[in-house]
Amino acid sequence: MDLEALRHANFSLLNTAIADWATVVKNLRNLEKRSRDDMKAKSDKANWAGVNATVSREFITKTAGEFSDALTQATTIHSILKDTHDELVGHRDKLKQALDDGFEKDKLSVYGEKGGTFRVVAAVHPEPDGTKEKAEALRDRIQTILGQATTSDSTAARALRAIAEQADYGFSGVKHADRDSAADALKKADDMAKLAKDAKKMSPEELAAFQRTMAKYKDDELFAAQFAAKLGGKETLQFWNDLAEIHAGARGEELKQLQDVQKNLSMTLATATLSDSAGMEEWKRRVIDESNTAFRANPSDPLRPNGAMGFQVMSSLMHHGTYDAEFLDAYGKKLLKMDMAPAGQTGMGTNDLWKSGNVTDLVFGKDDGRDPLIGYMKALSHNPEAALETFDDKKVFEHVLESTRYTDRDGPVAHALEAAVTGIGDGERTTEPRPHSKAQVALMREVMHAVAQPDTGAELVNKATGESFGDMAAAYMPEINRAISGSGSENIFFTDSQDPDGLQKTDAMRFLYDVSSDPRGRASIIIGENVYTASSMEAHIANPELFRGRTDMPIDAIARNAGIIEGIVGHSVADARIGDDLKAQQEMNDALKSKGDIVKSFLAAGVNVGSVALVPVGPGAAMTGAAASGFFGGIAGIAVDRILEGQQAEGALDRSLYATGKTLNETMEVAKSQAQESAASAIAEHGSKELTDHEAKELVRKSVEAGWTDSDSMMEDIRARPAA
Repeated sequence: MDLEALRHANFSLLNTAIADWATVVKNLRNLEKRSRDDMKAKSDKANWAGVNATVSREFITKTAGEFSDALTQATTIHSILKDTHDELVGHRDKLKQALDDGFEKDKLSVYGEKGGTFRVVAAVHPEPDGTKEKAEALRDRIQTILGQATTSDSTAARALRAIAEQADYGFSGVKHADRDSAADALKKADDMAKLAKDAKKMSPEELAAFQRTMAKYKDDELFAAQFAAKLGGKETLQFWNDLAEIHAGARGEELKQLQDVQKNLSMTLATATLSDSAGMEEWKRRVIDESNTAFRANPSDPLRPNGAMGFQVMSSLMHHGTYDAEFLDAYGKKLLKMDMAPAGQTGMGTNDLWKSGNVTDLVFGKDDGRDPLIGYMKALSHNPEAALETFDDKKVFEHVLESTRYTDRDGPVAHALEAAVTGIGDGERTTEPRPHSKAQVALMREVMHAVAQPDTGAELVNKATGESFGDMAAAYMPEINRAISGSGSENIFFTDSQDPDGLQKTDAMRFLYDVSSDPRGRASIIIGENVYTASSMEAHIANPELFRGRTDMPIDAIARNAGIIEGIVGHSVADARIGDDLKAQQEMNDALKSKGDIVKSFLAAGVNVGSVALVPVGPGAAMTGAAASGFFGGIAGIAVDRILEGQQAEGALDRSLYATGKTLNETMEVAKSQAQESAASAIAEHGSKELTDHEAKELVRKSVEAGWTDSDSMMEDIRARPAA
């Protein structure tokens, strides 16, 4: 910025822009609140059907998200403009003060010249002593002010351009409090990109600084996009390959540091992929183009003649963070095409494809980074939209699931499937209900069918997958109950699923049986069943209008289904003859405690996520106001409490009421007690004109017993069992 421009600067247009953006922020804040609290809240509770169930709800959800992003971006732009205005006004005032001081105190005049330069000359003649020194001092003072003004102006312009470039359409949601923070983020990104150009030259101090910076800015879209684009796609892969090679065999504090570097770099790159800037589009394209390239830290090393493939390097950086769905789709299509290339039976051959050769360990943890599908599956587990899109291809689903039999990718695959069918990312803490779409129900049906296959399906359930399969079952308790009860149960078992009757009864029951062989899977099913049973009973007792008939009829159906599901679980344990396995008992108790604590925290917040399956507002409930939040959770929370409080000391072993050491008869008694107390608690809370608590308990007792008995014969009809 030249002297005359700052000296005579008129900020009226900038003031107008700031005022306009303040108005935009105010209006967007109101619109965002209305879209969130009114439009989206009503959409979440609405009983959508047909095209509306798949199109309108999604449109409203995305629109509400756009308003939120627009508000965040507008607030950032307003803050940067206002901050820049205040700084430039301050620089102008400093300049005027410097000119006044020079003239009044030292008799010096300052003239702007063509090209933006300026001259400092004596204003009187003859020149007083020391004029030359004073002129140089004034010149330096003015130059400093002009430099500061130039920095304010140029960095603000750079930040605003960078914000505008983040999204091709809509808004990016970039968030910064002022010009300084935005400018600092961009500068830090440049510095870190320069540092990462050559991992071999990175000193321990520089690596530590790199780690601190990534940890600080991993969620900053401006920083992340600038860092990745400045470094480059191929250079990013080379950097991580080289760093892994340099620090191979790290132990102790060094290992911990590298784990932190990997985690925060992964999250930074994930954030960067959300940007649509030209630089990031090029980064994404280059990463995919280089996926088959062999990266070698030391070309002269005879022990590693091939080097790690780009797929292996990039996937090792996908364990953390939420990567852009479109990037994951493009990357995954190319990766899966290669993974599915080996001839032979579905899922076979992939282990040999990736495990051959002496490749650098690219992951500072349990995984070694050789199988790129592990990292890719972990990325999908953090992005449910991308996971569902990937598994929507039946050939891909069958290949990936079958490949778990021959690889170490079973856990990550199960987590990715869980995210796909529930719509909730691994580790995500959602604050809103997410109804299952037709595509999600269809995928859940395929998962159940695969596990339900005679002879081979049960092998898919193990310690790595059991918990995820159990969480899926818990999240689909409404649909599972509908499948077990069959046609006509829609007025008893409420759900806002877009395909409430989309599961197959036989597959659902076999799935529950086989998943129950894993302690953590079993814990999820038990918690989910108790929550849904308690919620359903409470809904019908609190609002008899939900079922157009006597209240005892839906209570009977709910209790019978509880008996069937609990019976399937109990028989699975008995058939596996693991009742005396103390290790299995302890694992089961630990899983119940862990699941129970998580579920209770969600129930307290009125949230339907993962292993919590509550009763949504149905058509009748919408009219009667069954629950303001759309879900019943009060009695469900008490039901979970009973499970946790049921842990009791028996000799040297702490067991819960559901300990595997219990006999089938004792387990059935527990199931009856749980259902009876849920009904009684609902009556105590809401009252009932048709049922006393004693009548309800007797009704539930008979119904659970009938369901339990039925479960035995049902399973004998559809599955070969050792106890049959």
